[in-house]
Amino acid sequence: MNLLSGAFGIHEKALQVRSQRMEVLARNIANADTPNYKAQDVDFKAMLQDVQRESLTATNDKHYAAIQEGPDNGMRYRVPYNSSFDGNTVEISVEQAQFGKAAGDYQATLQFLGDRIGGIRKALKGE
Repeated sequence: MNLLSGAFGIHEKALQVRSQRMEVLARNIANADTPNYKAQDVDFKAMLQDVQRESLTATNDKHYAAIQEGPDNGMRYRVPYNSSFDGNTVEISVEQAQFGKAAGDYQATLQFLGDRIGGIRKALKGE
């Protein structure tokens, strides 16, 4: 199976992170009227650091010290543009815009993986 993970590269993990981000944004939208709810978002770069860490090899333990920091779950609280009186930081227009962008990114990653799978299928058939 290492052959297939090498063929998909970072895009397999990227699809998982994009899916998780859409879930977080949907949770934000669902809690738009919940008092004291704090909107969250996923830091894509932080979530993919472990994949980057696995792909890099060093001759000395100190070479990639900045990358080899402790684990980061990638969750960040969103800072609102306008504060609300009930402590809720969800701004529905921002969340909807971010969800639309995340859906497009997810679809692009899914399309890329579909194309990659099609190429592998052709190679296996000998076309």
